Amino acid sequence: MQVIGEHGCFGGVQRFCRHDSETIGLPMQFSLYLPPQARERSVPLLVYLAGLTCTEETFPVKAGAQRVAAELGLALLSPDTSPRGADVPGEADDWDFGVGAGFWLDATQEPWRRHWRMESWLMDELLPLLGADDPAGLPPLDLDRAGIFGHSMGGHGALTLALRHPGRFRSVSAFAPIAAPMRCPWGRKAFTGYLGDDQGVWLEHDASELMRSQQSAPYPDGILIDQGLADRFLDEQLYPEAFEDACSAVGQPLVLRRHEGYDHGYYFIATFVEDHLRHHARVLLR
Repeated sequence: MQVIGEHGCFGGVQRFCRHDSETIGLPMQFSLYLPPQARERSVPLLVYLAGLTCTEETFPVKAGAQRVAAELGLALLSPDTSPRGADVPGEADDWDFGVGAGFWLDATQEPWRRHWRMESWLMDELLPLLGADDPAGLPPLDLDRAGIFGHSMGGHGALTLALRHPGRFRSVSAFAPIAAPMRCPWGRKAFTGYLGDDQGVWLEHDASELMRSQQSAPYPDGILIDQGLADRFLDEQLYPEAFEDACSAVGQPLVLRRHEGYDHGYYFIATFVEDHLRHHARVLLR
């Protein structure tokens, strides 16, 4: 792992890092905020997955989460949203597919299957890397106390990865997630391109369908979702009510907050990000 940028921030350190990923077959980048407590002890890790067109820099620059993370003693990880530099034909033709649009799954279709393996990269390579020795000699991050959240495409990723990998995360939340991707244009486009036409495979990556298949509540401490009602993508792309219905069907506690006047952008996220960090801290720090 190479630290390519480091900045003092609220008594801690905001890092920007790169590593040569065997899973992706390309260099991959991520940001990592280490609170001041990380100098002395292993701290919990909160993973943030960003949305379409975003990079590893979007969340640390725009969300304003470091102040509260420093108070609570939480590390914040934000990985890049897709491979870059793969030179796959058509990879940058559309803003909602290809570069900047990895959808936090492993592609099975050509020409994407070699490099677009975002689920395996995060779960099987990047997280174990961060749980190992720190390049600056700091204590390793505590992966036994990890939570996950995200926005839009990343909210989809947070919900699906939390459900697909039981036991890996203790807490989960989302901002304006793509909650039922099988129903929406973004999801159908991504699933067809990355996974093929078999909708039985799609079910394994749809948060609402995954939740509905649970035998009991997988997150008894509750899931938090914030949704802006001035979000131009709400009606066609997001379907929070589908996830709400699925949670109700299996008895999963859910707080779905709907906010007048808030859109899909980072002013919305910055407004409510403290609530999300405190939601995770109640579980990760007890």
